[in-house]
Amino acid sequence: MKGLSNKLQELSEKGFIRPSSSLWGAPILFVKKKDGSFRMCINYRELIKLTVKNRYPLPRINDLFNQLQGSSVYSKVDLRSVTINLEYEKKIS
Repeated sequence: MKGLSNKLQELSEKGFIRPSSSLWGAPILFVKKKDGSFRMCINYRELIKLTVKNRYPLPRINDLFNQLQGSSVYSKVDLRSVTINLEYEKKIS
């Protein structure tokens, strides 16, 4: 439990997470890595089942760049410390 508290504190200080009062959540677990340290993993499978599917296609990259023309403020997302592992079930129709 101390490891979880430390990790949550670290992520909060970096601004990656914040407290939430949402009724929805997902279980957290730690997986031991080869070097003996632990990776925090979140199981979103049940939450994903409840999520409304996106009904709109993603915009084309050219359209996005056109929307940026004339803007004076931009932002950047730092994904260096992000690891995403996805499991999927192959369905054969």
